[in-house]
Amino acid sequence: MSRIIAGAAGGIPLFSVPGTATRPTTDRVKEALFSRLDAYEVITDARVLDLFAGSGSLGVESASRGAKIVDLVESGDKAVAVSRTNADLVNKTLKHPTVRVHHLRVETYLDRAVPSDQWDLVLMDPPYPVENEALTDILKTLVPHLAEGAVVVLERSSRSQEPEWPAGLERFAEKKYGETKLWFAEPAVAAV
Repeated sequence: MSRIIAGAAGGIPLFSVPGTATRPTTDRVKEALFSRLDAYEVITDARVLDLFAGSGSLGVESASRGAKIVDLVESGDKAVAVSRTNADLVNKTLKHPTVRVHHLRVETYLDRAVPSDQWDLVLMDPPYPVENEALTDILKTLVPHLAEGAVVVLERSSRSQEPEWPAGLERFAEKKYGETKLWFAEPAVAAV
């Protein structure tokens, strides 16, 4: 069973999505990821977007560690139900509604975003069968909604090719954890 690792809701057990269609991030990878994000000082008071949220474990971890608002985006019915349960657990512990769940396809959610929708941290853990071309399209749609200094984290199989980063977004780090690989990207600095 997964749990919230640290922060105000640390130790709370999280529900998992039943079946095998959703691949949860292991606690080992989650702990390493959030140690790095803490070092980047990107979580406190952040506006966080968790795309392909699954159970919402990455997003609720962000909320526990001080994110201001967390949006979980998931299209699978079972995963949305579990995300809502986990979000409710964290919101009750934090005593204010920090985590919101959106039952939509990632592409639909981003297409509906307005210019004022800006995120400081974006967590993406798409199903492995999602093709890199589709990911590049999602990243391209995301770029105008990244706040200055934002961090985008993409989790994939270590056997997956690195995605093609669209204009306006560049990779600055990557880390492999067994079968999992994380890529870290940030808004590109415009050439003067």
